[in-house]
Amino acid sequence: MNRLLFIVLLAAVACKPKTDAETSTTTTTSDTTKTMASITKASFGKLPDGQEITLYTVTNKNGVEMKVMNYGAIITSLKTPDKNGVLEDIVLGYDSLAGYLKESPFFGAVVGRYGNRIAKGKFTLEGKEYTLAINNGVNALHGGVKGFDKVFWTIEEATSAEGPSLKLSYFSKDMEEGYPGNLKAEVIYTLTDNNELRLDYTATTDKTTVINLTQHSYFNLTGNAKRDILEHEIMINSDEIVPVDKTLIPTGKLRKVANTPFDFTTAQVIGKGINDKDEQIVLGGGYDHCFVLRDASDSLKLAAVLTEPTSGRKVEVYTTEPGIQFYSGNFLTGSITGKGNVVYARRFGLCLETEHFPDSPNQKQFPSAVLKPGETYKTSTVYKFSVK
Repeated sequence: MNRLLFIVLLAAVACKPKTDAETSTTTTTSDTTKTMASITKASFGKLPDGQEITLYTVTNKNGVEMKVMNYGAIITSLKTPDKNGVLEDIVLGYDSLAGYLKESPFFGAVVGRYGNRIAKGKFTLEGKEYTLAINNGVNALHGGVKGFDKVFWTIEEATSAEGPSLKLSYFSKDMEEGYPGNLKAEVIYTLTDNNELRLDYTATTDKTTVINLTQHSYFNLTGNAKRDILEHEIMINSDEIVPVDKTLIPTGKLRKVANTPFDFTTAQVIGKGINDKDEQIVLGGGYDHCFVLRDASDSLKLAAVLTEPTSGRKVEVYTTEPGIQFYSGNFLTGSITGKGNVVYARRFGLCLETEHFPDSPNQKQFPSAVLKPGETYKTSTVYKFSVK
């Protein structure tokens, strides 16, 4: 071939515009695409008060990628491979900060000071009654009107032998949203090279208080939220649930799951019992209940396993907490258009929130959520990603 013609042809190929497929955010992992673990950051906009928000992108050696911002400690994206090695986003959220500021049902956030509900926003501690901000009917939910999901967290890059880490810190002032004590809270997100997201929470206080931190990501293992979560299968390592009343506050008693739609002691398709006429299903509008884990110790133990048959994606949840809230996205109404212009219809995501039980400050028979000066609150949760 004429040398000049060959050079011209090479230039033409190099200048060829990329197709939609070539510019897609979906990527495929293989032995040839493994990379060094990394943390990068970029601006993600500003809060109304002018505070600059930074988005951190954390990637492990296998290409699994997580994006976290310092508003609400929110995980905005989490990309894991399917059975064919295709990386796609498995959590709900928005493409921009504006979405989170406009309307967000706690997408991807750390919720606190107290995750889940407290009856009528009141509790008594050391003989003193405290009144919280009411934001869920007659109850307090997930920390109040401006909980930990709506505040600025300081983020530092951290080193770990397991994989890249981020240390997120927040100082909650005494009586913020009605909670006593100046509270120093910290959560470390580690994306391990074993394809695990590890969350290590710690907190201290200068006055007796209550605390129940949890991560509120909405999972959809189809990848990029292709459809609802009704075909997902779940196993929950629990023989009992915490039943609730019509305002979703615990009745105070526990209920066996055997012979009910709540029996996930072996893996079951979520859609199988989600519209059952069981009273607790009706009250929750589906699943919105705390499951009591069989192992009540504070050791790290298996709480749940979630799988999606088409993609083959699998998430195992391990925790030191005594319970896990399984929420099936019943309050998603189709009013939210999320990432990639996907409309989040009812049950397009599910949450697996490791926690102390709801309303524990008012239910003395439940494991205590009280933190006193001189003590350190410590809990850990691991989400392990693989394929089936």
